[in-house]
Amino acid sequence: MPANHYNGNSSANRIQRQLRERELRKNSYVEQFLEGASAAREGWERPDGGLFTQRLLVVANRLPVSAVRRGEESWSLEVSGGGLVSALLGVKEVEAKWIGWAGVNVPDEPGQRALTKALAEKRCIPVFLDEDIVHQYYNGYCNNILWPLFHYIGLPQEDRLATTRSFQSQFAAYKKANQMFADVVNEHYQEGDVVWCHDYHLMFLPKCLKERNANMKVGWFLHTPFPSSEIHRTLPSRSEILRAVLAADLVGFHTYDYARHFVSACTRIMGLEGTPEGVEDHGRLTRVAAFPIGIDSDRFIRALETPDVKKHIIELKERFSGRKVMLGVDRLDMIKGIPQKILAFEKFLEENPYWRDKVVLLQIAVPTRTDVPEYQKLTSQVHEIVGRINGRFGSLTTVPIHHLDRSLDFYALCALYAVTDIALVTSLRDGMNLVSYEFVACQDDKRGVLILSEFAGAAQSLGAGAILVNPWNITEVAASIGQALNMSPEEREKRHLHNFSHVTTHTAQEWAETFVSELNDTVVEAQQRIRQAPPPLPVEEAIERYMQSSNRLLILGFNATLTEPVDTPDRRGGDQIREMDLKLHPDLKEPLKKLCSDPKTTIVILSGSNRTVLDENFGEYENMWLAAENGMFLRSTNGDWMTTMPEHSNMEWVDSVKHVFEYFTERTPRSHFELRETSLVWNYKYADVEFGRLQARDMLQHLWTGPISNASVDVVQGSRSVEVRAVGVTKGVTIVRILGEIVHSKSISAPIDYVLCIGHSLGKDEDLYTFFEPELPVDNIGITRPRLSDATKPHADRRSGKCGSKTPQKQSHQRHTDNKRNGNGNGNCNGNSNGVGNGGRRSSSSPDKITWNVLDLKGDNYFSCAVGRLRTSARYLLLSVEEVVSFLTDLSTAS
Repeated sequence: MPANHYNGNSSANRIQRQLRERELRKNSYVEQFLEGASAAREGWERPDGGLFTQRLLVVANRLPVSAVRRGEESWSLEVSGGGLVSALLGVKEVEAKWIGWAGVNVPDEPGQRALTKALAEKRCIPVFLDEDIVHQYYNGYCNNILWPLFHYIGLPQEDRLATTRSFQSQFAAYKKANQMFADVVNEHYQEGDVVWCHDYHLMFLPKCLKERNANMKVGWFLHTPFPSSEIHRTLPSRSEILRAVLAADLVGFHTYDYARHFVSACTRIMGLEGTPEGVEDHGRLTRVAAFPIGIDSDRFIRALETPDVKKHIIELKERFSGRKVMLGVDRLDMIKGIPQKILAFEKFLEENPYWRDKVVLLQIAVPTRTDVPEYQKLTSQVHEIVGRINGRFGSLTTVPIHHLDRSLDFYALCALYAVTDIALVTSLRDGMNLVSYEFVACQDDKRGVLILSEFAGAAQSLGAGAILVNPWNITEVAASIGQALNMSPEEREKRHLHNFSHVTTHTAQEWAETFVSELNDTVVEAQQRIRQAPPPLPVEEAIERYMQSSNRLLILGFNATLTEPVDTPDRRGGDQIREMDLKLHPDLKEPLKKLCSDPKTTIVILSGSNRTVLDENFGEYENMWLAAENGMFLRSTNGDWMTTMPEHSNMEWVDSVKHVFEYFTERTPRSHFELRETSLVWNYKYADVEFGRLQARDMLQHLWTGPISNASVDVVQGSRSVEVRAVGVTKGVTIVRILGEIVHSKSISAPIDYVLCIGHSLGKDEDLYTFFEPELPVDNIGITRPRLSDATKPHADRRSGKCGSKTPQKQSHQRHTDNKRNGNGNGNCNGNSNGVGNGGRRSSSSPDKITWNVLDLKGDNYFSCAVGRLRTSARYLLLSVEEVVSFLTDLSTAS
């Protein structure tokens, strides 16, 4: 997937609209929808008197407020800042409401009512979770399983067995909590709302919402890294999680790497199709894109002009006068690389005695999860390292490291950013890390240097102006500190200006506005794709027409149409041995027997499989026709196999193609090839997706330049297969010969007035669907309908031809509603207006004297149906084998 396709779209209109909006955003305003929001009137009016055009429901695990209970029905609320809150302040023409957990347990109804009323003034809607759910869902599945996994942190050895035992209960609680969030969303949802789900806490939420309302606009954004597929596949619920997220219309990540990992997990673990736009599952496309978040840079720039910050700056300059200031601001967390940072600083001091009393490292480490043993151990480790280094390189008056185990208020933090010479961000794995952005925003005067971990998402955006390091390599980090301290003013200026421009233009407000806009566009494009796809098969009408007809022809595919599904939903490619052994769906045996017993119905199983496979699955049926290898071999279940291959067919190419297929099968693990009598198929469905595609590309190049360069063959590419067959062999072509043989056998003695085609055909074989169209549209290029009277001649005399008189051509075969036709179709090629010559009987027992036509088909009596393929020339759609089973069962019952 090319990187430049992720945020782009093939539609030029979208690009033009984004360019216009980019210009408008330069003069955008910031709405305070949390503070002072209660002054706004109810409905669609903004606090400034303007009108909202859309509602945005922001769903996150935590509300942006802290709630403290003061009495039975009294609560005090404190609005908490944050990147997500800042981002949503600037989304224009959108009324934002926030749905989430308030962070407190409220078991009583009076307390819940009072808190709900208080939060409503802040445009917040609470989700009430009990203590057990919070423990299992939040502390358990989210923080002990998903968070370490997404940050490439393995569980401690002693915890692995316990986690394995408790996984199922935690996962059940996770799904239950997500459903509780969904219930609250559904309660407040209005038609046209946009629902934006956030982070790994709510990965099941898109599925819960779409199950309730398939038309809901749902986006999901992950604020952490998404791991490579090899890491994600270790999660026991890997496929359930991925499929739940894919229910969203738009899935967003901070960087292209995370988006690529997600798409790779969907293709490698579940076998879905990755496209430049996202992930496709049975024709439904979930768009996947990168949306790097930013900060409210104006807030930091304005803060530098406030008296409080200016006072702090003066104090800090006096305190560290004569020394270069290095700064680290992190949560005290395993992923932040604080021990690595301090050890790198120690190495720098070891190797550079000159700087020992001329540089100071200020490390702000905000405590988190203080009740977790791993975090307690990390705190002790950091304190020990800091104490050792200060004892080694410090003096009675100065120490090289100032370590603070608490957070700073906003103004103190801005002042600290402003006086810093070097910011040191050494995250071992970080979704974005906005500390680097905040530092750059406060450095317009100082022009400090940013040393940034290549494992932070911000490295994708600020990498050009920063010094990128591998935090695990403390020698490299120590050298980078020396490079930053000795950097010339000119280079510092260039690096700063590059990053400052990015930080001030790619703001949090623009991020949020872009995501919401892209989500709206994605939904519109999805609706257009749905309108272009065939409608579902009208089952009742198809059965009614079947019952009213007097001579019916049912043409059924086999693989992925009538086959028994192998239940391995959690593994890419499924169970290879079982899936390769094609078996008829057990629920279809009785319906097919009933249909075969109807003298008015002729059933043809038209498959690419070989004769043996069809014999094994359908040999027991009576009055059924089997057409193997796309119709090259044919027999009635009451007779022997015959060939419909044209005489003098040249098959000399088979051996050379077979050698090529054997070569690539040996070199592509889990691939296999099938040697048929008229074709060869190489299948890499079960192989590694990317490697299989590379091998297929090399195979095609080798075939075209060698074995088949001068051969009369067609190469047919499936989604995970390559087939070489004799030229002109398609189901649409062979159906002519098949019908001819059926007529010869006297199985059909009256014109066919009802045709049902159901299959999962390759694109090249979909000419079968258009063959039976009573009126061919003008846009069916390259499809010529042979005369069925020609089909009944001996093989040597059969030629494809056109009818002597042209039939009016209309572009109306794609939809059932456009196919209400009166009169005959162009199946009548002999000029008979009633479609039947000589009273509907053969004029002679000699095949070459047959003059009547086999088809008397009207548009209302033709039903072509693709199984699980939205891009098809068939009229209708059935999504799965189970829907085929249900339909044929109903049809057999009615007959």
